[in-house]
This record gives sequence, structure tokens and C-alpha cells, in this order.
Amino acid sequence: MTWKKQMALLAKPYYWVNILLAISYLLAKKTQFICTRLFILAGEDEACDLDSREVEILFFLLIVVMIRSRKTGSVTMINYLASSFLYTKVANAILWAYADFRYGLGFLLLCVLVGMVLPEPSYRGPEHITYFRNAQVFEEELARDKRTSWLICFYTVWNPSCVNFAPVFAELSAEYNTDHLKFGKIDIGRFPDVAQKYRISDSSFSRQLPTVILFQQGKETDRRPCVDSKGKLQKFFFSSDNVRATFGLNQLYKEAVERLPIAPKEAKKVQ
Repeated sequence: MTWKKQMALLAKPYYWVNILLAISYLLAKKTQFICTRLFILAGEDEACDLDSREVEILFFLLIVVMIRSRKTGSVTMINYLASSFLYTKVANAILWAYADFRYGLGFLLLCVLVGMVLPEPSYRGPEHITYFRNAQVFEEELARDKRTSWLICFYTVWNPSCVNFAPVFAELSAEYNTDHLKFGKIDIGRFPDVAQKYRISDSSFSRQLPTVILFQQGKETDRRPCVDSKGKLQKFFFSSDNVRATFGLNQLYKEAVERLPIAPKEAKKVQ
């Protein structure tokens, strides 16, 4: 994602309102006009300075955000912000409640209201996805043309992570779909035999939903989330940029376009 596109996203109310909530306590403490009315009038001495407990909470928040961002594989500023909003708001709720319980309660209510009014922006444009209605068609399509690479999303309709990933996958399909690079989805809730074949758990506690697998020449070549050498499942943050980078979609698209037949007029020029 380019910086221009990231800045355009940041201009949307969801991001700048959540950024304000994330820094609300520090902003209130360091803005003299706000601090004198919220903290000094509440009877606190030197209220505009952070005490040791507040510094500890902020330092702990920084560590949590860094660890969380590393685990989710955030690669852009938007990814970092989106993965940290929850933790920054929790930390701010604790800080506001530490100053005054009423402030903490008011901040929580404000966060709930913002969450209802300003949901995270999602893609609502066209898509180029093949929805497989049975397991047999899925297997036949994979084997039909070995030159075609397939990026398949294994999902269930009831899983929140699958629902959240749906617009991301749709946007990628609209951007990268060609005759030799295609996108597909199959509901493993309806076809548990497919889930069993590809070793994907569809239980209520599964951490493998969604699972995205890249098939080349009819065979699996990569998947996320994947298992490490110790057999431990590696968590993956299904953002648009992470999927692009992990599966090398830019390179796959370039290779797929090069396989396309040359149009008659272009062929005469080549000759």
C-alpha cells in the first residue's frame, strides 16, 4: 500500500477518531486548558504531570502493542494502527478510571458509541471470486489447467475472522484476477471432507479460520496460517498488504499475464 493511499485512509473518520481516543489521556494531561478543568479542579496537586503508575501503564501498553504487531505481521502504518486501537483504548480507559472512576466510565461509553457509529472501513467494490458449491467441482477445477494458480480461501459463514477477511479477499481478487491467476472460496462448514483433507479445523475454537492456500500446478505450495517446525500454529494477520507480500501476488500476477496468448494484431507486430 502506497503512502498516498495510506494517508487517504487516515483521512477517514474511523482512523482519526480512534487516534484521538488512543491519545486522549495524554492529550488531556498535556493540554493546560483541559487539564486544569478535569484534574486540578478534582483536587489533585501537580495533576498535569504523569505519576509513576501512569507511566507504568503507558510503558506496558507500548510493549503489548509491539508484541501484538509482531505476532500479527503488521507491515504498514495502517496495519499497526488497526491492530493497536483496541489495546490503546483499554489502556486509556484504565488511565481515565485511575484519575476518576466517572471519567473511566464515560470513556468506555464513548468508545462503544464510536464503535457503533464508525465501523472500520471495508472494501465494497467488485470481486472476481469463484464460489465452489461442492468438493468435486473444487478438485476438478484445480486439476483442469495446470498453468493456472489458485488462491483459495477456506472459510465458514459463522466465524467473525472469516467475515472480516471477506472484503479484503474480494479487493485482492478484483486487483489481481487474470486467466491464469484466480481466486476461489469454499465453505468448509458445508464441506467438512475438504477441511479434513487439507487439515483445517472448523471447530468453534479453531484458530485456522480463515485459511488461505496457494495452489500451483494443482498442488499446494503455501498457506496461512501455517505450522512451524515445532508443530505450533503461527498466527497470521489477514490484511491486504500481508496477503500480497506473503503469497507474492505481484510476481504471480506478472507471471500469469506473461502466459496469456498474444492477440492477433500484437502477433503480427511481433512477426
